[in-house]
Amino acid sequence: MARGEGKEDNNCHSTVKADTYLDVAQCVAGEISEFAVIAEGEEHTTWFIWLLVCCCTISGLLFGYDTGVISGALVTIDGDLGPAQLSNGQKEFITSATTLGALLGGLVAGAMSDWTGRRPVLGIADIIFIGGAIGQAVSHTVWSMIGCRFLIGIGVGLASCIAPLYIQELSPTRLRGRMVVLNVVMITLGQVIAYGIDAGFANINEGWRWMVGLGCAPATLQLALLAYLPESPRVLVRRGNMEAARKVLSRVYALATSAQVDLKLKVLHATVERSIEIANSTTFWERFRSMFSNPVNRRALTIGCGMQAFQQLCGFNTLMYYSASLFQEIGFNQPTAVGLIISGTNFLFTLFALKYIDIVGRRKIMIFSAPGMVFGLTLASIAFHYMTIHTGGNLIAGVHYPHGWAGVVLLSMIIFVALYATGLGNVPWQQGELFSLEVRGIGTSLSTATNWAANLLIGSTYLSLMSAITPAGAFGFYASLCLLGWLFCVFCFPDVSGLSLEEVQSVFKTGYGIQESARLRRVKREIREREKARF
Repeated sequence: MARGEGKEDNNCHSTVKADTYLDVAQCVAGEISEFAVIAEGEEHTTWFIWLLVCCCTISGLLFGYDTGVISGALVTIDGDLGPAQLSNGQKEFITSATTLGALLGGLVAGAMSDWTGRRPVLGIADIIFIGGAIGQAVSHTVWSMIGCRFLIGIGVGLASCIAPLYIQELSPTRLRGRMVVLNVVMITLGQVIAYGIDAGFANINEGWRWMVGLGCAPATLQLALLAYLPESPRVLVRRGNMEAARKVLSRVYALATSAQVDLKLKVLHATVERSIEIANSTTFWERFRSMFSNPVNRRALTIGCGMQAFQQLCGFNTLMYYSASLFQEIGFNQPTAVGLIISGTNFLFTLFALKYIDIVGRRKIMIFSAPGMVFGLTLASIAFHYMTIHTGGNLIAGVHYPHGWAGVVLLSMIIFVALYATGLGNVPWQQGELFSLEVRGIGTSLSTATNWAANLLIGSTYLSLMSAITPAGAFGFYASLCLLGWLFCVFCFPDVSGLSLEEVQSVFKTGYGIQESARLRRVKREIREREKARF
C-alpha cells in the first residue's frame, strides 16, 4: 500500500487503538493474532531491502568461494609447500582445518551476536577472512597453510551462522525464506567463481596462491558496506531502544505509513516481550541449559541440528572439496572444468529454490527432493562398482577406466547436486526461524556448530573411507545416511513458511508440530483473505 491511501490507513490507525498486548497474546496461547496479521499487511519490498540483503550475502559468497577454491588448489600446489606431492593425510588436514575453525566460529557466533549485535560479528568475520586469505597466499609450508585455513574457517563459521540470522530478522515474513535462499545462491555463486578461477590459474606457476588470495577482495567490500547497514530491529527492541528500532522499520518498510510502522513496532514489542523478560532475568548459562530442559526449545534444537547434520552427512561437501581429485582419478582430462559443471548445477538449481521455497514450502521441498538425492548416490555407487571391478573395487592412479561408467558417475553427481540444491542446500539455513528471540543466538550457534562438526567428520574421513570400503561402498554409505535424513524430515520437520518469527514458537508447544504448523498457516491464510475481502 502506497503512502496516502486514506481508507486503509484510517482502518490501520483505528486498529492501533486496540489492546495490542491482549490480542497478540493469542500467539503465545498457540493461535494466530489477527492484529499481528494486519500489521504484516504492508510488506512491499524496496531497494533498501534488496541492497541490505545483497550486502549480507557477500558473507555467503565468501563461504562458497572458500569451500570451492580448495578443490582446485589441492591439485596444483605440487611441491610449493615442501613435499613433492601432498599426501592424502596432508590434503585432509588442509581441508579439515577450515572446517574445524568453522565449527569453533559457528559455536560462538550466535551468543556473541546476542551481546554485540548481528552486524559487528559480520565485520569481525570479514577481518578474519582478509587475514586468512592473505596468509594462505604467502604460505610456504604445509603447517602454515593449515594454520591460515583454520583462521579463515573461524570467519566462515561466524558468517555462516550470522548472515542468515541477520537476514531473517530484517526480512518481511512472506519473503523470509527467499531472502535466506539468496544467501545460499551467493554461496553457490562463490563456488562457481572459485572453480572458474581455479580453471583460469590451473596452468600458471603457483597459480594456487592467486586462487586462495583473491578471497580477500569481497571481504574488504563487505567490511566497507557494513558501515551503512542497520542493526536488527529485534535486537534493538530487546535492548529497549525503541526509537532506533522504529527508524530501522521505517527504512525496511519505506512504503508504509507512519501509523503502519507504529503498528509493526507495537506488535514486534508485544510478541517479544516475554523473550525480553527472560533475557533480562536469566544468565547466559541458564538460557543455554533451557535449550535442553525446555521442551519447546529442545524440539526446535532437535530440528535445527538434525537438518544441519543431514545437510553434511549426505556427503555433498566432499564433492566441493575433492571433486577435481575424484574426476582426475576416473579419467577426465580437465577435472577442474568438470568440477565447474557440478558447481554450476548447484548454482542453477539453487535459483529454482529461490523462486519456490516460500511458495511450495520448506517441508514439501524436502520430502520430494531427498529421494532424488538417494537415487543419485545409489547410481554413483553402482557406477563405481562396475568401473572398478577389475581393480579390486579401488580407484588406482594411472589406470584407464571405461568412459561410459565415468560418464554415469558424472550424471549421478549432477542428479544428486541438482536435488540437493533444490532442498537440502537451502532449508537447514532457515534455522533461525525455529528459535525464540532470547535463545535465537544460542540455537543458531548450536545448529551451525552441528553443521560444521558433521562437515569435519565427512571431510576428514572421505579419502580414508574411499580407501577402506571402496568408492562404491562410500557412496552407498552416503545414500543410506541420506535415506535416514529423509525419514527424519517425514516424521519431524514442520513447515513454518508464512509464519512470523514469533508465531513459529507456537508450533512446538505439544510436539514437532507438523499438523500444528499446517493449521496455523491455514488460519493465517483465512485471516488474510478476510482482510482482503474487506477492501
